[in-house]
Amino acid sequence: QVQLVESGGGLVQPGGSLRLSCAASGRIFSINAMGWYRQAPGKERELVATITSGGATTYADSVKGRFTISRDNAKNTVYLQMDSLKPEDTAVYYCNVLGSSWPRRNPFDSWGQGTQVTVSS
Repeated sequence: QVQLVESGGGLVQPGGSLRLSCAASGRIFSINAMGWYRQAPGKERELVATITSGGATTYADSVKGRFTISRDNAKNTVYLQMDSLKPEDTAVYYCNVLGSSWPRRNPFDSWGQGTQVTVSS
């Protein structure tokens, strides 16, 4: 079983910055892709950014140039640096991790509990 613990959300003014973290623990054999998604009230969950084990990244058009995803493989942790935040970035942010677990290297697809990000003056 793999657990994800998120941290770093909060209230910030427009133009401000926040950094989200998501640490994975448990029976992890390997981690492949890690990513962040968000869900605003009344809207569907959407992809924000992903990063592969090799460091290749993808971003939603709405966050390109403002958000940066990174990972620390030694700590099984993924980060999301969010700069120049806008009110429309307000949402619950979820991390997602894909990998394989001990002992049989079964694939897993785990989600964090979500952390609220509110951008408001």
